[in-house]
Amino acid sequence: MKKAWPVRDYLQYFTFILLVTGSSTLWAAARDLPDFTDLVEKARATVVNISSTQKITRGRGFGPFNDPHGRRPETPFDDFFRRFFGEEYGDGGPEEYFDKSLGSGFIVSEDGYILTNNHVIRGADEVIVRLSDRREFVAEVVGTDKRSDVALLKIDAEGLPVAEIGDSNKLKVGGWVLAIGSPFGFDYTVTAGIVSAKARSLPNENYVPFIQTDVAINPGNSGGPLLNMEGEVVGINSQIYSRTGGFMGLSFAIPIEVVMDVVEQLKTSGHVVRGWLGILIQDVTRELAESFGMEKPIGALVARVLPDSPAEDAGIKVGDVIVEYDGREVESSSALPPMVGSTKVGEKVKVKIIREGKAKTLKVKISELPNDDEIKLAREDGDGTSEVRIKRIDLVVSDLTDEQKDARENKNGVYVDAVKSGPASRAGIRRGDIILKFNGEDIESVKQFKALVEDAPDSKPVPVLILRRGSPIFLALKIVEEEKE
Repeated sequence: MKKAWPVRDYLQYFTFILLVTGSSTLWAAARDLPDFTDLVEKARATVVNISSTQKITRGRGFGPFNDPHGRRPETPFDDFFRRFFGEEYGDGGPEEYFDKSLGSGFIVSEDGYILTNNHVIRGADEVIVRLSDRREFVAEVVGTDKRSDVALLKIDAEGLPVAEIGDSNKLKVGGWVLAIGSPFGFDYTVTAGIVSAKARSLPNENYVPFIQTDVAINPGNSGGPLLNMEGEVVGINSQIYSRTGGFMGLSFAIPIEVVMDVVEQLKTSGHVVRGWLGILIQDVTRELAESFGMEKPIGALVARVLPDSPAEDAGIKVGDVIVEYDGREVESSSALPPMVGSTKVGEKVKVKIIREGKAKTLKVKISELPNDDEIKLAREDGDGTSEVRIKRIDLVVSDLTDEQKDARENKNGVYVDAVKSGPASRAGIRRGDIILKFNGEDIESVKQFKALVEDAPDSKPVPVLILRRGSPIFLALKIVEEEKE
């Protein structure tokens, strides 16, 4: 008869088994992790360090009483202080100093063309490029594009290693990517992460569908390449979202297709041309989609059609929802500007819209985006007259004054004098807004607006177009049954 194992032996045996199986599992997981060493070896020589210098002139002088030019009135104590500080004390003459900034870039041709961000070299009097072999060159700025934040440089060199250009459209969310740059001046720092999102829109960056990653990007990384697992450049690292000034897990890169289109135009013409539709747009919310008779919130809602624009010529109207552009679905308002911007000037494209619940296709001839594409509307202010309270939505409105009408292109609308607690307040209407449209109808007077409100359906969102600080905005207003008076 065999002797039974002590409990201690059983515990040791099972502990051994767990360690062996656990180690094998960890080893298998480690084998599945990517190895970046070959990739870095391949791409490192194509990355450059960029330093820019800007000369700044300002007034010189001591004390808090100098004027903006550095000049300061004479005081009885000047002779006393000049004994200690010298004759230059209080001198209001100009003083020069140099502001330096660092960034990254990468080589795109053997004869010395280099790509970086526009903000890396903006305003620079001198741009120095340092290669991986420590050679330094003074770079010529061939061209820049502020809207895409791309700059093309040229150095006097031959036989340089060239970065391979990839295809950012093949990137998948969750896929590995890598960055090489000079964060805080630490040359050739390598960081890795995954693609967090694609076609991301950022404030004031309407023409770039950014690649969002969680790759560690810090000041000095700007202009450096974002690489895929084949060592190909798929974007230029451009921006981070941060509350501290450092990396917080949100990095944004310009897709390489956008970059190379800009490069080609800068090389051939010295400037970049983009397509222009001539509309102001906003997202479609769930409530607005319901008010327009749409099954789901999708597309770009037209809040304003600019005069003498391609959109006006094609018959696009305020309140239309653009759901397709040139055969491509417009998922949100942020998706439309890059599509339009990349369209060739003069090309005719089909635009599918939803108008009053029905689909319609229009043909638009795209024109060139003006230099000043930020349309500034007059900001209406002041108190209206002949105030009328519309009890059904708890809103006080008045007809526009002559001054308010003269300050605007369109003379229609009613002025919001007060907003009580009720449907209008919940919809987001504020004092000072001008109501331009209600349920698809242009507003001509308080009397007409009141009649439209009284006829509005219950428990169904109604689209309301307002003008706030010069910008048109659609809101969805719902009147529930118990709120009727």
